[in-house]
Amino acid sequence: MQKLSLTQSLGQKLSPQQIQFIKLLQVPTAELETRVEEELEINPALEEGKEESEPDDNNELDLDEEPAQNEEIDIEDYLNEDDYAGYKMQGDGNYNKDEEDREIPIGAGTSLHEQLISQLGFLRLDDRQTIIGRQLIGSIESDGYIRRELEAILNDLAFSQNIDTSIEELEEILQKIQNFDPSGIAARDLKECLLLQLERKENQTKEVVLAYKIIATNFNEFTKKHYDKIIKKLGIENEEEFKEAVNVITKLNPKPGGTTDSLVKTHYLTPDFILVNNNGKMELSLNSRNAPELRISRSYSDMFQSYSKSDKKDKKLKETVTFVKQKLDAAKWFIDAIKQRQHTLLNTMNAIIEFQYDFFLDGDESKLKPMILKHIAEKINMDISTISRVANSKAIQTEFGIYPLKYFFSEGISTDSGEDVSSREVKLKLKEFIENENKLKPLSDDKLEKLLNEEGYNIARRTVAKYREQLNIPVARLRKELK
Repeated sequence: MQKLSLTQSLGQKLSPQQIQFIKLLQVPTAELETRVEEELEINPALEEGKEESEPDDNNELDLDEEPAQNEEIDIEDYLNEDDYAGYKMQGDGNYNKDEEDREIPIGAGTSLHEQLISQLGFLRLDDRQTIIGRQLIGSIESDGYIRRELEAILNDLAFSQNIDTSIEELEEILQKIQNFDPSGIAARDLKECLLLQLERKENQTKEVVLAYKIIATNFNEFTKKHYDKIIKKLGIENEEEFKEAVNVITKLNPKPGGTTDSLVKTHYLTPDFILVNNNGKMELSLNSRNAPELRISRSYSDMFQSYSKSDKKDKKLKETVTFVKQKLDAAKWFIDAIKQRQHTLLNTMNAIIEFQYDFFLDGDESKLKPMILKHIAEKINMDISTISRVANSKAIQTEFGIYPLKYFFSEGISTDSGEDVSSREVKLKLKEFIENENKLKPLSDDKLEKLLNEEGYNIARRTVAKYREQLNIPVARLRKELK
């Protein structure tokens, strides 16, 4: 027998406004213009431009308030032009007239696939072979490799292009593509990539021939730097010749796809904040692109004026004005959201500057303190998720370079004196030890742990290994060099 029962539970749901504000907050400056243009396109009640009057700073955005669905329309709410006539956010000293017309730099180029398709056109292939060639090129990843099995590509051609082919035919056309530029393109693994590049060397010197032989017959030993084994197996008597062959290999490109832009357009890093050190006083401003000129449409306000003088029982007119009110609500909310976005960005960045003041004085990395999202969240009484969204895709321009905000966050490592130092400081010291090591006898992680402990850093070997990997530094055996 089935029974019905009632249960109560507490839950929190984000309103549509809150969700939209969250999305707006995490948009970087370079993309904000596009977001504003989208809003202008879908909402005729929102316009570009400014009025002489400035907004009332007391008009804060209440993200917890749901819009009323059936309330009476208060015309006066929309006729107060002093509140929402125009908005430029110049009051906080974050507007720089010199930056108003600056364009975001965009680098244009041809994609890797477009270049390869262009080269395919120079081959004398029939329509069927051209489709196969395009399918193979479409399987090339951004680093220049084809990792998809030929068997799978064969099946793709059968199902999507209705083309019956064979592995042999795929191999034949693939070999033609592997002769395209850049050298090493369309390889299926690193070994094949290196061999393709060595084959195409114009001057097939002794060193190049030996390099090819080393990769073709002793690739695994080479990747592990077991040079003694290679010399013995190949019967090499002249070690100097071997060193020159190794030098040839190390100058090859392991990622041929990286030699061209994989995207048609490349966006350069655009700072969201600009920081100037004025004799020890940090002056922070927002990139002017964070302050779009927006206002409520005058014509939409006029609609309400005409409504106040008309017959309010007219059903069609009431429906029209309800629609207008929705658009005005959205426009007012968007202007407020832009304002709150700016305040949130400035509050967060000011807190980071205050926390890392010593670093911002001269850019010395060793002065960075351990800092996590919680530190900033507690400092300005905001949620950790809000700080995370601000830090995730924003950057600041300083007198010593542009830094992503994530750069300033790091875990702490305790020292013998009981103080906490930034993990970044430990990484710098680790990098210094490795750069100064004897490359004939590189330092193991155990030895690096002891050296760091001697410097006063309480760090375990597994943490040394983690930091070394984060610095993209290989293990000691792979750092070993020949005499």
